[in-house]
Order: sequence, then C-alpha cells, then structure tokens
Amino acid sequence: MSGLTAGQEAALTQVLELAEDCDREVAISVLSSVDWDVQRAADLIFGGSGGSSSAPLLPRPSAPIETFEIDDSGQGGTGGGRPAAGQQQQGAPFSMLIVRPLLSVLSFPLHLLSSLFRFMFGVLRIPFPALRFSGLNFYSPLRPRPTPRQGGPDRWLRELEEETGAVSIARLKVPKGVSSSAAGPSSSAAASSSASHLTSRGNAAAGLNGITVEEGRKLLPDFTLSTYEEVLRTVQRDSKIACVILVSEEHDDAAEFKRSTLTDLNFVRTLHNNDIVVWGGDVRDKEAWSAAEKLQATTYPFVAFLALQPRRNIGSRSSSSSSSSSPPSLTVLSRHQGPPTPTTSGPTSAHTLVAHIETQVLPPHQDRAFASAAQRDKERIQAKMAEAQRAAEAQRLLELERAREVERQQAEAERLRREEELRMDWRRWTRRHFANTTSASDAAGKGAGLRFAIRLPNGERVVHQFSLRDDDLTNLYAFVDSKLIPSDYPASEDPHSPPSSSSSSSSSSAKDTLQSHIVLNYPSNPTTTSYWGFLIATSFPRIEVPWKENTPLSSVQHLKGGGQLVVELISSRTNSHRSSVSSTTSSSPNGSGSGEDSDDGYETED
Repeated sequence: MSGLTAGQEAALTQVLELAEDCDREVAISVLSSVDWDVQRAADLIFGGSGGSSSAPLLPRPSAPIETFEIDDSGQGGTGGGRPAAGQQQQGAPFSMLIVRPLLSVLSFPLHLLSSLFRFMFGVLRIPFPALRFSGLNFYSPLRPRPTPRQGGPDRWLRELEEETGAVSIARLKVPKGVSSSAAGPSSSAAASSSASHLTSRGNAAAGLNGITVEEGRKLLPDFTLSTYEEVLRTVQRDSKIACVILVSEEHDDAAEFKRSTLTDLNFVRTLHNNDIVVWGGDVRDKEAWSAAEKLQATTYPFVAFLALQPRRNIGSRSSSSSSSSSPPSLTVLSRHQGPPTPTTSGPTSAHTLVAHIETQVLPPHQDRAFASAAQRDKERIQAKMAEAQRAAEAQRLLELERAREVERQQAEAERLRREEELRMDWRRWTRRHFANTTSASDAAGKGAGLRFAIRLPNGERVVHQFSLRDDDLTNLYAFVDSKLIPSDYPASEDPHSPPSSSSSSSSSSAKDTLQSHIVLNYPSNPTTTSYWGFLIATSFPRIEVPWKENTPLSSVQHLKGGGQLVVELISSRTNSHRSSVSSTTSSSPNGSGSGEDSDDGYETED
C-alpha cells in the first residue's frame, strides 16, 4: 500500500509473518487500531488483551454477519497466542537431550512387539490386554497435542452457516418470540434486520409454514440445539419423526453434502412443513460421535430417520396380541450414507431424501398416528362405557339390596306384629281366667292364703292374695302377666276362649290349656321361658323364682308366708309395652288393688 510509511511497512511485515493466514487488509486494520504496535496487534490476533482500545478488530461487512469466538487453544504459549518473534524457549539440560532419544530408540521394539501381538490376538478373536509403553517415550513432542473440539451442535451449526452462507430456520423464529440458545446478539440483530426486508413473494417461493423468508436467501433445516438423548426423548414424548444428520470433515463429500443437500429448499421445506425434528453434528464432536456409535454409522455423510414403531414379536397369536397392546418403541426407519452425487440418485442427495420421506416415512407414520389416535379414542370411549355400566350395575345392585332389606324389615315387622297380637290375645284371655278369680274357701274366709305385694316394672305396687291349696306358679305368673296389659284394652272385651293357635281340647281347664301352650310353642331355659318375658324374684334377699309347670306356691321355699316380689322384664317384646302400661286397680274385696297404701316401706330392685 503506497500510503504506509517505512515503519508501518515493517510492522505489517512482522504481523504477516506471525499470522500466516491473516489477510493484508485485516492486518492493516488491526495495526491501525493499536497505533501500529506489533506486540498489541499480535495479542489481539491471537486472543490476548492487546490494550484498552475499543476499536473493532475486523472491518464490518456490508451484510450483517455473526461474530465468532477465536479458538486459539492450539496456538500454544502461556498467553494463548503464538510466541513473538525473537522469543526463545528455555531448553532442557544437555544430558537429557542425549538420553531421551536413546531411551526412545530402545523402547521402539517394545511398541512393535505390543502392536504385533495385539493384531494376532485380534485376528484370532482372543482378548488381549492393552500393554501400552507410552511411559517409555522420553521425548517431548515438538508441538502440543490438539485439544478436542468444544461446543457441540451449537458450534457445528455456526460453522455450517458460515461455510454455506445459509441461515437456519431457528434463527428466523427469534424475532417472533421463540428463544434459541444459538441466537446470540449478532444473530438476533441480523434476523431483525432481515425481517424488516421480508416480502410475501419470498415467502410464497419458499413455501414454509409460519416462516417468512427473504427472496434469494439460502436456508438450513431447523436444527435442534440439544443433546442426542434429549432429541430421542422429544420424539418418544411427542410421537414425531427425527432426522439425524452426521458429517465428517475427513470425507471429501462433506462439503458437497452441505452445499447441495442441506441448503436445498425442497428438502428444508419437507422437513419443516412435516414437523420433523432435525439434529446434526460433526463426528469430531463428542455428542455426534456418540450418536454415530449408537446408529452404527460407517460412511459419511450419514442421514437416519427415527420414529416410534410397534414392537415386533415373532411367535404365537397370544404373543402378537400382547405385543399390539404394548407401547411402541423407538426404531431406526432407514439409514442413508454415501456421497450426495449424482443429485438425482445419490444416497444422500436432496432428491433421494425427499422422495424417501414422502413415499416411505410419512405415509406409514401418518397411518400409525391416525390408527393410534383412533385406538386411543376407542379405548377411552370403551373405558367410559364400561365405567358407566359398572356404575349402573353397582347402583342397581345397591337399590336391589336396599329393596330386599326393606322387604326383610317389613316382613320382620309384620312377623313381630302378628306375634304381638297373638301374645296380646293370650294375655287378655289369661286376664279373664286368672286375674279376677279367687277360690271359694278364700272368699268365705276359710283356709289359709299367701299374700304378696308385687312391684311391677312401671313402679306400680299390686297386692294380691293367692290360694295356698289351689294356686301354683302358673297362677302367679298369669296374674302378673295380666297386669302388664295396656289400659286401652278393656277387660270387658277379653276373649272367653283361647286363641285358635291353641291345641288343647275344649274340656281341659284354663290352667292346663295355658301350660300346654307354653310348653309346646316356646322353648325353655333354666330360669324362665320366652313366653312370659319377665322374671319374678323376692325383694330382699333377691332370689329368683323361675316358672315351672304344676309347681304349687306352697312348695316354693322362698314364697312360704308371702312377702315382697319384684317383676323384672327380660324380653324386648314385653319391654316395648312397658311405657304404655297404665295403672289398673283391682275391685276385689280383699284389698288386692291400689285402694291400699301403695307405699309398703320397701325399696325394690328395678
């Protein structure tokens, strides 16, 4: 350049010697930004601080492009850049310079033998331990070993955009509010700038759903910037198709594949409009290498399509029917690897991939999606119908059980009512034949009698005199039973004959008829019977007097001489009438009624 002085020309020459790949105009721009200081310019080029100047390192191009970080990890040096001219490395001692090469030469046969044994055992498929003699290399490499690539899919996409001059669809979604980890400030500014110049004509030419593209602009597929495992989880969760793209810079077809296939508008439109998840990377990256190992990729470029498929079980009908109900598994639908040429029949050409997607990938996937959706709807409807049927059946059984319970309760109530009516008929018949009868000798004042003061369950006190010669326990219990009749049953309406259920003959006495009815129709226990429903006991000391047929009162030790008696209810049937028992009086002239003092001075047990 004619406008440079001799000092500037010397500084420019030094910078160009240091940075062999640096352009002359870029070097001039960098030197001018640091006042032609060679050291500061070298620091700026190779990643150093280079001073506090805020001038841009490179001239801004006319079109907005993204800026990338400078990877100077392979430049060496303590500061991350190359050593400046004249900078010398400190050498090792002279003795080590002689000993190290000698030891390296001596260890060479060991390396050779180890490689030979490993090859032989590998051919014979015999496991052989890895014997490494790297520790015997006593020489230092002339250059530091290259560090592995960093960045993963994000960095690969940036390099792909820079190499092809195209932009990923993910960048175009940023102005619409969709965040992307790959979109930095420069990409956002570029997308915003390009969005202001979009035309409907370009969008119609592109044919992309929901995306507006500037006319003549190259596009890349919507690469997902995540790990390979996350892509697989997304495909399984959302039941989508995945397209995995792997390249290797060591293959000559990689550049042509990027320029012709990945930027083909028809290929990009097919992937985007059918909502296919796209993921890619360079096998030099760790994540892409792991995906290549899992997909068994051997030739590059490599394209694979993955989707959910029903499980395949070869066996009987039962196994096939069980497999149809099992959830689908993620399966590799197809693999495409090789050169993208010729453009109409190459394994990885855009024409071949688009035809494969439209004819083989999409129709089965759509059919499976429709069938799966129909099956899910059918199962959901059937489940709801079965649930409704189960609820209706349960409600029907519940109502049936309730109806049966009501019927049982009504039948039981009817049975109890009939028993109560029959029992009341016997009780009233007993009152007519036992309660108001007295022997002729007692009425004439002849013979001895037993006088009892009886405390009824309702607290009423009744005094009655029984014949010592003729009366027995049946007379005593029948008298007490007649006093438990409610007042709404008048004595004048008591039946003259026993109820029809009686099996006694008409010629037998009332006592024999009652005793026969009790013995035949009511089970007995050691103390009383279920017919009476109460128990008579002496007041003090309390001694129970159970009923027994044909047992005279004079033969009972505790009843000799009369005394105080207490009536205790033992039956729920009689207890139900306890509250309705009224105070009745006896009109007998011997004072067997309430005309006497009802308080006899004794407290009976209730």
